Amino acid sequence: MTLKDYSQGNGALQTTNLKNGAQSTDNMSVASHKSTKDILDVKFTKSQAKDDSQAVSYFKLFRFATCGEICATLVGILLASMASLGLPYGVILYGEFTTLLVDRTIGIGKSTDTAILSIFGGGRVLINATEEENSAAILEDAKAFGLGVVAVTILQFIFATLSVDCINRSAQRQISRIRHLFLQAVLRQDMTWYDLNSDDSFAVRITDSDLDKLKEGIGEKLSIFTYLVMSFVISVIFSFFYGWKLTLVILSCAPIIILATAFVAKMQSTLTEKELKAYSSAGAVAEEVLGSIRTVVAFGGERKELDRYRERLTSAEYNGRRKGLFSGIGGGIMWFIIYCCYALAFWYGISLILEDRGKDVKDYTPAVLIIVLFGVLAGAQNLGLSSPHLEAFSTAKGSAATIFSVIDRVPVIDSLGDAGLRPGKVLGNIKFSNVFFRYPARNDVQVLQGLNLEIETGQTVALVGPSGCGKSTCLQLIQRLYDPLSGYVTIDGTNVSELNIGWLRSMIGVVGQEPVLFATTIAENIRYGNPEASQGEIERAAKIANCHSFIMKLPNGYGTMIGERGAQLSGGQKQRIAIARALVRNPKILLLDEATSALDPSSERRVQDALERASKGRTTLVVSHRLSTITNADKIVYIDKGVVMEQGTHEQLMASGGLYYDLVIASGSPKSADADDGDVTLAKSSSSMRHDSVEEAESSDDESESGKSDAKNEEEQEEVYPVSLMRLLKLNAPEWPYILFGCSAAIVVGASFPAFAVLFGEMYGILSVADPEYVKEESNFYSLLFLLLGLITGLGTFFQTYLFNIAGVRLTSRLRQKSFKAIISQEMAWFDESRNAVGALCARLSGDCASVQGATGTRIGSLLQAASTICIGVGISFFYSWNLTLVSIVAIPVTLASITLESRYMESSGLKEKQSQEGATRLAVEAISNIRTVASLGQERHVLDRYSKETVKIDEACRKKTRLRGTVFALGQVMPFAGYGLALFYGGKLVSEKELEYKDVIKVSEALIFGAWMLGQALAYAPNVNSAILSAGRLMKLLDRTPRMHNPSTSYHPLSQRTEGDIKFTDVEFRYPTRPTIPVLQGLNLDIGKGKTVALVGPSGCGKSTCIQMLLRYYDPDSGKVDIDGITSTDYSLNRIRSQMGLVSQEPVLFDRTIAENIAYGDNTREIPMPEVLEAAKMANIHEFIINLPKGYDTSLGTKGAQLSGGQKQRIAIARALVRNPRVLLLDEATSALDNQSEKIVQNALDHARTGRTCIIIAHRLTTIQNADLICVIQNGVVVESGTHDELLTANRIYAKLYQMQQVS
Repeated sequence: MTLKDYSQGNGALQTTNLKNGAQSTDNMSVASHKSTKDILDVKFTKSQAKDDSQAVSYFKLFRFATCGEICATLVGILLASMASLGLPYGVILYGEFTTLLVDRTIGIGKSTDTAILSIFGGGRVLINATEEENSAAILEDAKAFGLGVVAVTILQFIFATLSVDCINRSAQRQISRIRHLFLQAVLRQDMTWYDLNSDDSFAVRITDSDLDKLKEGIGEKLSIFTYLVMSFVISVIFSFFYGWKLTLVILSCAPIIILATAFVAKMQSTLTEKELKAYSSAGAVAEEVLGSIRTVVAFGGERKELDRYRERLTSAEYNGRRKGLFSGIGGGIMWFIIYCCYALAFWYGISLILEDRGKDVKDYTPAVLIIVLFGVLAGAQNLGLSSPHLEAFSTAKGSAATIFSVIDRVPVIDSLGDAGLRPGKVLGNIKFSNVFFRYPARNDVQVLQGLNLEIETGQTVALVGPSGCGKSTCLQLIQRLYDPLSGYVTIDGTNVSELNIGWLRSMIGVVGQEPVLFATTIAENIRYGNPEASQGEIERAAKIANCHSFIMKLPNGYGTMIGERGAQLSGGQKQRIAIARALVRNPKILLLDEATSALDPSSERRVQDALERASKGRTTLVVSHRLSTITNADKIVYIDKGVVMEQGTHEQLMASGGLYYDLVIASGSPKSADADDGDVTLAKSSSSMRHDSVEEAESSDDESESGKSDAKNEEEQEEVYPVSLMRLLKLNAPEWPYILFGCSAAIVVGASFPAFAVLFGEMYGILSVADPEYVKEESNFYSLLFLLLGLITGLGTFFQTYLFNIAGVRLTSRLRQKSFKAIISQEMAWFDESRNAVGALCARLSGDCASVQGATGTRIGSLLQAASTICIGVGISFFYSWNLTLVSIVAIPVTLASITLESRYMESSGLKEKQSQEGATRLAVEAISNIRTVASLGQERHVLDRYSKETVKIDEACRKKTRLRGTVFALGQVMPFAGYGLALFYGGKLVSEKELEYKDVIKVSEALIFGAWMLGQALAYAPNVNSAILSAGRLMKLLDRTPRMHNPSTSYHPLSQRTEGDIKFTDVEFRYPTRPTIPVLQGLNLDIGKGKTVALVGPSGCGKSTCIQMLLRYYDPDSGKVDIDGITSTDYSLNRIRSQMGLVSQEPVLFDRTIAENIAYGDNTREIPMPEVLEAAKMANIHEFIINLPKGYDTSLGTKGAQLSGGQKQRIAIARALVRNPRVLLLDEATSALDNQSEKIVQNALDHARTGRTCIIIAHRLTTIQNADLICVIQNGVVVESGTHDELLTANRIYAKLYQMQQVS
């Protein structure tokens, strides 16, 4: 009877399965967004991770379980142990029945006593009976055997089902609780922790990998593991009871098997870990690139990024291959040893049986041989099968360590804590006393050096000074995002560290420089400021912030979805929504960090009035570079190098002629210098790229229902993109030699099972021969054959596992590269669709590529192995007995049916789970990557509530998915028993009727049932094939998709010819593809002569940035055309047209590379020599700053360049644009983020850079464009007036009014 080769299929397969799991982790490495990776913090993170991972003991995994859940788990374990009794019971039953067949065939002496058969009415003891009596007895035995099997099948089925279900239920509940706690823990951490853990990808933790692994460790695997281990323990106990000598001999082989398996498992887990690390870093690259795709494309960095991605994948591939090698060795050794055991057992067992012949009380009968041999081996095999589960437990412990360490970390500044004072009322007196501060992630840079500053109730105080002097830091300390190193900050005389943090932040309204909006409706975004706000209050706040009118114009008004980071809005619109969000909470203290910098003059004037209204009766702190906005402040404080240099009103400071006076003069006479942060349009362009769409999509939806439905259909289509199995296999074509040899190895391994059946039957057959000498000779001969069979199977297993593994790993890595390449070559409009958000694309890269591997190589191997087992098995059976074969074959489809049922079932619910998980993940990732905004708004609880709602969906999907798991697992366990029952019952009948020798009954039943068993094992992986086909469909859809943007392979004119830079827009009309109902450009005409500088001005959202996007061919016009040098832009290849443009956008996107590499990124067509980098840096006036950093040009910038101030990033971006020496310079608010001195200098650099180039400038600070050759005012997508600065002032129309508004009084 065998459970034996349950493992074979498994041994090989289990590893790949782990592998897939492994790969999917890199999913979205959402590196949390701040922090330079200084040497220092990298070390910190790593060591921390190490300590964590050792900590958790297995029982600690259940620390968040309720009593009920723990009881359910214990009941599950108990039931599994009861189900495991089925194995020894079945083995004993089988042993007794076959022994009686031998006894009754010999017919001499007394037949053997039976323990179990006699219960069901068989096992009559006969002494020297006649043939007729024996035949009748055999028939009775066969009936008893059949009844015994039915009984055990039913009980085992019930126990196994209930066991898996209990444990799964309980695990599901615990995981959703942990998921919630984990997000809560992450959200409550202080900024220091975020700065130092920037490498950690929380999205990965919270989705796939860590939580799923934890769930595996406490879910059904626990039940299955108990079943497997207990069946071993109980079988061994029974074997000792029946025949201790033989049991000891067989057990002597066990330690070798156990050691081999343990060693392999250990190697695998270390290699898996390395492989995961590599995939994770590749995932981080993908995320960074997709998140800033517009910048990558503008600078032609696609090939460079593809190489960087490929490089990160190589070590993963190498470790994956080594892992395959070890799995192969382990599997091979295991098979060899198992067959050695068979040989030894038969040889020794038969000699023991011969010694006992003729005794009345026999210690060793054929029954004992069977019970001991199969009991120990089936048990041991089950033990072997449990090793992958053990691995699951240890990975679960590792994952739990990382998750629990976050949950247990109590932050110094705990935003969700209840501790701290909550004074009855706040007046708003703020005082800094001798404050020193450094950012934890940059310990070598002192930011504040003994700052003293007092701000009285109701005052408006402006902080000015060069960028990087510590202005924004003061605002962060007031909100207590960080604590000062020494000195203290007090509000109304109370140290902020003594106040309750949630309460403190609820008293403060913050409007930051790059406002972060969330992917939800406008009303919800404003409500983030105050979850209790009514619609009326929201509209009131919107009116004060001057955004009510533009919101009402949107198709869905306040219900318009604005997509990831609010990308569909212009910077000015986002800024005003952010101001409304700050005002809706009616704060006592208002912190404005460059709040109006992203606005054009008219909105700025309005918002400025709004803010002045809003700051009445509130203490207001303003950080601004536009001096015109702060002349009315009660006090202006000039900070430099972290200390207050001078303070007073505008008039006092102008009179004293100090640093502030110089600033005003620098900013251009009494004119304004407007400033920081241009958030505006670039928002649109760079970071936002992907999001653009979301809202567009949404916003359009009400106008065009059709638009909406399209999206839905696409979703459906997306699920099932037809992929033929042939095409799947073709993916693996380059590896055909590996696969070919792998397949032949698989066929050989498959053939070993029928071979075993024949040997076993022959071996058993010789026992009925009376001559002891002959029996001895034959047993020696067959034992040698067993050894030979073991050797062949071992080698076959090794080659099968190893070769398919190589093919699979290579395929995955190739698919990832192809998909990544396909993604980065799509047009911008594609990224605008909400389902192509960065998170979803990263998930597709990692998850889908890994699961495709599941359907190709290894699976083909196991299917072939199973097919060869079945075909050869059936062939052999027909050769021995056609009628028994026909009856036994019935067991095969039943076994298969139970297994296919499972895969079908898992597939449909798997999809649902994937979708619901994406929604929740998107939410968590969005909150984590914008943690500063969430913290400032005190919205941690609100995010958690939204997240809980989403996880309820996940839980439902999981519950559906696991509902039948128990039934299916149980079916898989009992069907083979039932098959044996049927075959042997009918076989016994045939033997009793003298139609068949009993040894042939054994051969047929072994060959067939074993075959079914093996086939079942192979098909158990069918779910992988199904999900692989879905994933492959998604990938093929991606690889087959040709970008919709016309890209001539070669331009019609020689490349050598330089672009001159004549640009002409003729009747250009355009709408963003995701918002087809909102026209942006409405027949724009614009002529830009070569070498001329043209400035575009106008209210935000009027289409200025869109013109630049047309030139870069992010989009092509819907009608009309854009000519460059008289040739339509669509006739140029994308690379050619972009290589002539240098873009500096409003929110510059920098990459996680060194400063030198970031600058050199400007020209990716060649290696940039260092002197050119230095030259560009000097022109952009950033050289001095860089060489003063500890590592100079080799300083790594961290994700999104978060360690630099806006002005520093902007200058690096300018240097990057200058390096490529473009013909056309596109400046989208390029100097908005600079303070006046830097602006002056950068402005000079830009004036210098403009010479001999065509230059298009978008600016809200009109002072920066006075000397442009042509100024065009755009409104509603058309040019309404144009001319030089002086001409327009004399005309005294729109431009003149805008200009007046910006003067410093």
